[in-house]
Amino acid sequence: MPRQDLGDILEVSRETLARLSRYEAMLRHWQKSINLVGRNTLDQVWVRHFQDSAQLAALAPETAKHWLDFGSGAGFPGLVLAILGVGHVHLTESDGRKCVFLREVIRETEAPATVHHSRVETLPPMRADVITARALAPLTALVPLAARHATEDTVALFPKGRKSARELQDLDDWLIESGISMNIQVESLTSRVDGEGAIIRLRGFAP
Repeated sequence: MPRQDLGDILEVSRETLARLSRYEAMLRHWQKSINLVGRNTLDQVWVRHFQDSAQLAALAPETAKHWLDFGSGAGFPGLVLAILGVGHVHLTESDGRKCVFLREVIRETEAPATVHHSRVETLPPMRADVITARALAPLTALVPLAARHATEDTVALFPKGRKSARELQDLDDWLIESGISMNIQVESLTSRVDGEGAIIRLRGFAP
């Protein structure tokens, strides 16, 4: 498959494209022994995974330097964002084999990222500028997890699929029922990669 650049998502240097191409090659190699991504998405890795991850960069504050990615898996979106140079990204993954893969990609691409072999629930509070998670859990589970690692200025970016509207309604209901005092501000932004998807951007985690 010929290499694709990130097109209308953002401009990147040749060096960054070369790092992403190395990442792609390693993903294809490791996929033979570890189930890193869905088989039907491997031939669309630049769109389904790289572009889908890259679009989050423009939705974060320009001053953000400390990122935290929940359930990083094969590195989406966190490792892509690290390669793009958004800041230092902390990748959280409970599967040891996937942690080895992530560390190897970091070594090969010199990405500014750290891998934590841990469940998100047991990770010490990180006070992140930006928190991301992709295909990990519903919003009602992600919000309390994010609150533990957030400050009053933290922004959370959660890509969601076609059921995002239902998840937002469930989140509203959950916040009311739980009596949580956080004044969470919620935005639903249309995905630039998947017309049926959305990026949920949240602020206001601190009471």
